[in-house]
Amino acid sequence: MVIEINPDALTIAGNLDAQRANGTVLGPLHGIPILIKNNIATADKMDNTAGSYALAGAKVPRDSTIAAKLRKAGAVILGKTNLSQWANYRSFNTSNGWSAIGGQTQGAYYPGQDPSGSSSGSGVSSSLGLALAALGTETDGSILSPSDVNNLVGIKPTVGLTARDLVVPISEHQDTVGPMARTVRDAAYVLAAIAGKSSYDNYTDAIPFDTIPDYVAACNFSALRGKRIGVPRNLIDLTSDPAAAPIVPVFNAALDILRAAGAIVIDNTNFTGYDALSEGNYSNIVLEADFISDLPKEYLSKLSYNPNNIHSVADVRNFTHDFPLEDWPERDTLIWDGALELGYGNTSPEFWSNYTMNTFLAGEMGITGALKNYSLDALVLPTEFSPNFPALIGAPVVTVPLGAYPPNTTVLLNQFGNLNATAPNMPFGISFMGPRFSEELLIGLAYAFEQRTMVRNTITPYIQPTTELADVVHARQRMKEL
Repeated sequence: MVIEINPDALTIAGNLDAQRANGTVLGPLHGIPILIKNNIATADKMDNTAGSYALAGAKVPRDSTIAAKLRKAGAVILGKTNLSQWANYRSFNTSNGWSAIGGQTQGAYYPGQDPSGSSSGSGVSSSLGLALAALGTETDGSILSPSDVNNLVGIKPTVGLTARDLVVPISEHQDTVGPMARTVRDAAYVLAAIAGKSSYDNYTDAIPFDTIPDYVAACNFSALRGKRIGVPRNLIDLTSDPAAAPIVPVFNAALDILRAAGAIVIDNTNFTGYDALSEGNYSNIVLEADFISDLPKEYLSKLSYNPNNIHSVADVRNFTHDFPLEDWPERDTLIWDGALELGYGNTSPEFWSNYTMNTFLAGEMGITGALKNYSLDALVLPTEFSPNFPALIGAPVVTVPLGAYPPNTTVLLNQFGNLNATAPNMPFGISFMGPRFSEELLIGLAYAFEQRTMVRNTITPYIQPTTELADVVHARQRMKEL
């Protein structure tokens, strides 16, 4: 699940300990270990490969803004986590959590569990407590989904709240970076550290406030009181995933918890664009065109050292076909094939017509429309069904543990046939969704729900680390006292 350990982590931690001893504390994350997904670049001794040998040994001229903000906040970047290769944007016939460099990550709640993706290693490592939290990236579900099945809180921020420079991209219109942690408060601390404007990412210019909100202070037990929360019931589509049926009664019971906390729950605030969006191909075209343009422009061209001379999507595909450890053709490159066959990038008129339709169906006929038409503060769904609409308009989501599949659940394999996609004890979550830049509100709602339920503590992984971070800290303290 962890693809690489920072060889300087102990030295960095020692220096931060010395600063603290001298009275200098950089913030709440001072000396705290954080893992980051292996598509977020760091200008240190670690690689940033997106799980592919094509980028092995490549170097960046500086830290990504995200990594720089973590360091400024005093965090120790402990290492890089495995991921679904290229953030799940290579193959149709592959498995979540697999990359050529990192191998196959599995979840901790059932033998051979599908960890979901693409932030698979971030999900499993954070859930097991290998760090306070881990960073994931999301284009459409890649923070929310692994948080969902790994019993985690995941914050998928508004596109533009966190900078994406020197993060291996899929789509500039949908990509975002956010925390995955065991509690809402821990996730809020990390989001506070990484949010903010960056001269390297002009999407952050859209941030509507001069000072980042106090996301930790938003963790208020009474935050649900008086809030109008809608349920777009037509998105809970069991025809697309009948195995998710056990989630629905648990979700319905959660609505009663929201009501008891003072929320006004309005059911059937349905998204009128659901059928058209499901039947159309707009979102695939947007991602293909963005990827063709953004990978070379926003990442490959910025490399200070590029040993495999990878400059385009075509170069990536050719390398993958030629390098045996990339497991081609067992795991295909059909997503890249489709992007290359599209024939245009994200500056063409064809792109903009599809992008406009995407945002109309997901926005005015989806999230934005429902919020306005029903005078809602937020929307709520089982996390299984929540990622797509927010992804298409760059809106935020916070997922919180909700429950787990019952003991009599039938074990179902994933499409690739190597992991258990549904099984007893596999966790699932509930998502709070809102308008762009509403993270402060959503964190409050999620915290108020979390504190009333504490579901995470009721679901036990079948494997657990034998060493806890607290034990290491106490052991070091005892050594100093000797």
